[in-house]
Amino acid sequence: MLRNAIFFILILAMPSHAPAQLFNSLLGDESVLNAQTKQVNQFFRRFNGEENARGERFYPSDKDYRNPELRRKYLNVLFDQQNASMTDPLRESFVREVLSQNNPQFLNFHGGQWFAEVTTKFLYQGKEENLTLFMKLEKENLGHKWVISNVYFRHFYQMFSNNQETGSHFLHPLSHELDFMNLIRVFKDKEFVELYTDKDYQPDYLTLFLYEFKKGNLKFINVRDVKFHFFQVEGWYFELSEFNRPGSNSGWLISGLLKIDDSQKDILMKYIYHE
Repeated sequence: MLRNAIFFILILAMPSHAPAQLFNSLLGDESVLNAQTKQVNQFFRRFNGEENARGERFYPSDKDYRNPELRRKYLNVLFDQQNASMTDPLRESFVREVLSQNNPQFLNFHGGQWFAEVTTKFLYQGKEENLTLFMKLEKENLGHKWVISNVYFRHFYQMFSNNQETGSHFLHPLSHELDFMNLIRVFKDKEFVELYTDKDYQPDYLTLFLYEFKKGNLKFINVRDVKFHFFQVEGWYFELSEFNRPGSNSGWLISGLLKIDDSQKDILMKYIYHE
């Protein structure tokens, strides 16, 4: 299956292993609590070198604001060190490009090119089911807000995953001369009805989700998991996940890393969205 093949390729390409002692040297005698990246906003600040080891924020007027050496220390400890698929060369390449003197890369909270993947649990047809909401920041007036931009629900996907060639499933070009009476063929078998649509047709899962929710067929239970997808660093993709475990290598950490070009970005986006 194409999706499984893409997943296998992505796993092989995922990055980097960071020394577990780096945060200790960065923090000196500070507690493990300070070492943990406890909030997504804090991940942004540490990635950009906008706070010190005690979590005190730097501002543009501070001399250590976005200091390259401070950033290097932080970047090397913002990876999930327990991910055995990560390699040092990939991580080092990423850090090197992020810290490039000619084109240093920074994360911008309001800069787009990043979004959330929220795994939720809903009650559907009497059963608890996982449903994935994709969320993005949208500008509104003088501020921003999170909005739902896409949905993945396996029942919707299965309903519209008929990949068969049209074959005999088409309406003759002279159907209008029959006052389209042959539409009876279209609606005879609901399994193939989408084969009679425009060749560019793509199902709108978000609208289907809102319809099912408004009809009362989907009932929200809770949020199960959250992770983020970043495309802000030129030529790279990384995934951000939260790890709740003892030690300093916990909190919000880079859990996947890929060096990609524009064509690979399109493939990766389709993979993330289950398209």
